[in-house]
Amino acid sequence: MSKRNIRVIIGFLCILAVLLIGDFIITNMNTSSTKYKGAKLVETYNEIDDLRKRNLSILIEIDSKLLYLIDTDTNEVVKKYVVATGKKESPTPIGSFKIVHKGMWGEGFGTRWLGLNVPWGTYGIHGTTKPQSIGFNASAGCIRMNNRDVEELYSIVKLGTSIAIVGGPYGPFNHGFRVLMHGDRGADVQEVQKRLRQLGYYHGAIDGIFGNGLRSAILKFYADNKLPKNDRVELWTYERLNIVLMD
Repeated sequence: MSKRNIRVIIGFLCILAVLLIGDFIITNMNTSSTKYKGAKLVETYNEIDDLRKRNLSILIEIDSKLLYLIDTDTNEVVKKYVVATGKKESPTPIGSFKIVHKGMWGEGFGTRWLGLNVPWGTYGIHGTTKPQSIGFNASAGCIRMNNRDVEELYSIVKLGTSIAIVGGPYGPFNHGFRVLMHGDRGADVQEVQKRLRQLGYYHGAIDGIFGNGLRSAILKFYADNKLPKNDRVELWTYERLNIVLMD
């Protein structure tokens, strides 16, 4: 065999060796990457699956713009998310509620919807098409979350999960008293209903809606206490009802 043929054969074998070694390296890199990604996915799934088995509740702090997912058995915060809450003219409802609906509303509500049993309106926790609003008073009263966050929360919590929404220094009165009139809705209306029921004047639903029943109760309360005839809850009415702001 000539030297030229030997050189050709050796060159061919070198090229073949390089190709085989390269294929081995790429195959092992892909296998390692797949195994790593698979482990991360399993780890994430196990974490979410574990949370689903716990007794969970949600606490939302309007002032700090934070939503806490809490293990009610250990009182441990297991997840924390930044949210957006209602604007001044459309405040987020304050009080204790439950998740009564889960769905995918889409459009301005983002990718997930968790509806709350707020008696005086339609409110919920949902995603958003305006992620820049997260962390601010920006909604019409609902709790906005980044879509990836609400998708995770949606996958964890069940129907019936308890939710406490707190804000401002004065509980249901948020940042202070306001004048209430027929048609108004909110946690402060609900507190007035409770107080007038305790006094025997109001017999309707404690639903946070200023309707005809509450209007009649206010008029009767004013008449019995020789107060100016009025069908609104004035700022001085709270004092007469012995409702005080406690910070």
